[in-house]
Amino acid sequence: MNSDWAKIYESSDLYRTEIYKGGLEAEGIEVVTVNKKDSSYLFGMIELYVHPEDVIKAIHLIKSIEQS
Repeated sequence: MNSDWAKIYESSDLYRTEIYKGGLEAEGIEVVTVNKKDSSYLFGMIELYVHPEDVIKAIHLIKSIEQS
């Protein structure tokens, strides 16, 4: 991943990261998911990345989704 992307969230819960990704995309924010979970043992993290100019807006949107 190059410097054109900034990590805004990570979790071991694929379902939760997909909800956040969908919410961000609904607001017009381009999101990249990097799944670092091991497929055999199911440990590791799933990370969400956005462009640096969208970081603050994306973090606020994730917090509002968590509270609802």
